Amino acid sequence: MATEAKVDPMDQFTIEPLAGTANWEIAGYNIAFTNSALWMLITTVVLTLFVAGGLKRQLVPGRWQMTVESFTGFIDDMLAANIGKAGRKYVPYVFSLFMFILFANLLGLLPLGLVGVHPFTFTSHFTVTGVLAIMSFAIVLVVGFWRHGLHFFSLFVPHGTPLPMIPLIAFIEFFSFMIRPFSLGLRLFVAMMAGHVLLEILSSFVIDSGNAGLGWGLVIGLPSLLLMIAIGALELLVAGIQAYVFALLTSLYINDAENLH
Repeated sequence: MATEAKVDPMDQFTIEPLAGTANWEIAGYNIAFTNSALWMLITTVVLTLFVAGGLKRQLVPGRWQMTVESFTGFIDDMLAANIGKAGRKYVPYVFSLFMFILFANLLGLLPLGLVGVHPFTFTSHFTVTGVLAIMSFAIVLVVGFWRHGLHFFSLFVPHGTPLPMIPLIAFIEFFSFMIRPFSLGLRLFVAMMAGHVLLEILSSFVIDSGNAGLGWGLVIGLPSLLLMIAIGALELLVAGIQAYVFALLTSLYINDAENLH
């Protein structure tokens, strides 16, 4: 008798301690090494090896070097377009941010479950994307006050605002500014989480319909499988787009701090 598939779409997001570290604490704070931390480490190592392999500085660059240089040039051009010449000094940070998110998203989509390894997409957790957003927001604040001092607050009063409207406009602009790290982190978190949940639900359709018999497998399972393949391809595109959007918005926010637009 076929058993019903027990697929919990949210189980894939569960953070679990590894290697007996569940009770590790420092000053009352748990410091367990989790599956999330493991995949952050894997992402960092893979990204480091990828970039290091492209730093050979050959006169005639190979494909690997060209790939790394293309990514670097892409970020450099984006910052130049959005910030100007001053954007070049932010290339290391925005490049690292973009590549880290991109590799995290892509590694989380690897079909390693076929060999018994389950990748963990840590960008599907708001605690991670929120910290990345706060880092970018902190840079904006530091740059803004470092370059402009208290004049940085003029960012909240657009040029030409009528005097009676200044209090209302300043409040709206300030609220919009302060919500930036929340919206920045939330956008990436929701996009990655939604795609993985949908793939998990479709996989349950494939398993359940297959267990129900050949007829149900053809009517429900096969279309679900084809849809999974299509959504998997779409998720690859989303992985790149979300990394780009995060880097782009970061560059736009830094531009506000640099140029007070």
